[in-house]
Amino acid sequence: MANELSVAVLGPGGVGGLLAALLSRTGHRVICLSGEKTAEALRTDGIRVRSARFGDFTARVEADTELREPVDACLVTVKHTTLDAALARVPAPALSDGLVVPFLNGVEHPAALRARYRPDRVAPAVIRVESTRVAPGVVEHGSPFAEIDLTGTDVPRPRLDALADAFAAAGPATRVLEDETAALWAKMSFLAPFALLTTRYGLPLGDVRTRHRDELTALVEETAAISRACGGPADPAQALARYDAFPPSTKSSMQRDAEAGRPLELDAIGGALLRAAERHRIPAPVTARVVDEVHPFA
Repeated sequence: MANELSVAVLGPGGVGGLLAALLSRTGHRVICLSGEKTAEALRTDGIRVRSARFGDFTARVEADTELREPVDACLVTVKHTTLDAALARVPAPALSDGLVVPFLNGVEHPAALRARYRPDRVAPAVIRVESTRVAPGVVEHGSPFAEIDLTGTDVPRPRLDALADAFAAAGPATRVLEDETAALWAKMSFLAPFALLTTRYGLPLGDVRTRHRDELTALVEETAAISRACGGPADPAQALARYDAFPPSTKSSMQRDAEAGRPLELDAIGGALLRAAERHRIPAPVTARVVDEVHPFA
């Protein structure tokens, strides 16, 4: 990769729109892939970002409904519930040698993407950020941080380093991690209890960690045991300490989807957790019950 990259962004929403705008602002060529209505808005008005961390600015981007030429990397920033349909916008022959960089919840998507694209070009990423698309091409970045972990078991390290350098120069603190499994399970271990319980009770994190503390603790311990069995990190006390440090009004994206009547990523998070538990024969009764109780919302 040269210093100036060409980057496609599949799904220019809260995360994708923020990354597209930041990369464009620092001189990279950015092509956003979406439906025609959103693409037209982006072509006309660009992406407008409101951010206390990165400032308020508008970035010009290209926009299309399908990838029609090779790029250095394609960031996949859609929800799991729309992933299959969205990937039709990125034909493997058009992508060619480009990296596929999924910013997706869960742990099962890398295998699915490697079955569709070059396995040694799939580079899973984890992002810690609160960023919301409030209208086509309008993004509000609310968190005082944006942090990216980039990984990819068989991806050539220079390719990962070049993309990581581009992210870091654009703003988000970025690091390349050697252990893909640990990176994905670290995110899953934090996300699953938070997403499941805030959605189950329709409460922000502050109320969950006080009114449903025992249930949160049990869910964290089950998730940690599953993560350990899968080769990931397992530190229930650290997870609980992180929850306690968050603002009490914090909501999960799954909870926000439930409130808005959107499909939930329940299978990608809760379902994947239970499948991993079953594979490794880890008891997870609290997880199973909570997932079952969230089902009516999904």
